[in-house]
Amino acid sequence: MMSLENQLLIAMPSLGDPYFNKTVTYICEHNEEGAMGLIINLPVNITLADLLKQIEPEDNEKPDNLSQSSELTNNDDMNDITLVTDISNSLEQLVLSGGPIAQQRGFVLHRSQPGWSSSLVLSKELMITTSKDILMSLGTQKAPEQFIVTLGYAGWGPGQLEQELQANSWLTTPADIEILFETPIEQRWKKATEKLGIDIAHLSSDIGHA
Repeated sequence: MMSLENQLLIAMPSLGDPYFNKTVTYICEHNEEGAMGLIINLPVNITLADLLKQIEPEDNEKPDNLSQSSELTNNDDMNDITLVTDISNSLEQLVLSGGPIAQQRGFVLHRSQPGWSSSLVLSKELMITTSKDILMSLGTQKAPEQFIVTLGYAGWGPGQLEQELQANSWLTTPADIEILFETPIEQRWKKATEKLGIDIAHLSSDIGHA
């Protein structure tokens, strides 16, 4: 079995499930037991700042993300100010719906950075972390260089994803840091198909047939 870990799964227009219409999914795990991934272009109507306000800190102290980001804003170091106000990595970015499963659970897909309580190394460049400590670091100097936050994930049972690929429901391409972190959300599906050299105007379920 060829694993699709660290690949982007691009929904074909023929895919029947409306939830996955024109989605791009980063595949975190894929083995004989099934697959798990995060949709990277399905925003929900909430910013990361709003989400973090709803998270209770571990103790009675002020959440690190609020106190430290305030300190950074008042810091004379312009590099720190840029870190906080950069829209692509700041608390103003939109939270994404990572998939229909466990939508109350947060997942942070980010550039590799050790030290978090519960992380999985995905590649030399990428990790996924699900522990609260990384969420409370976002917007501060402790945050990863680049990151996206999703609620929920997408999952497939044993052999399910392989069957859907054979049915031409998906295209795949190696993960691309530019698409993950630097491309506007609404352009990620188009950018991913272009990476395959495909004109989306002519994209159809016939792709893949000899």
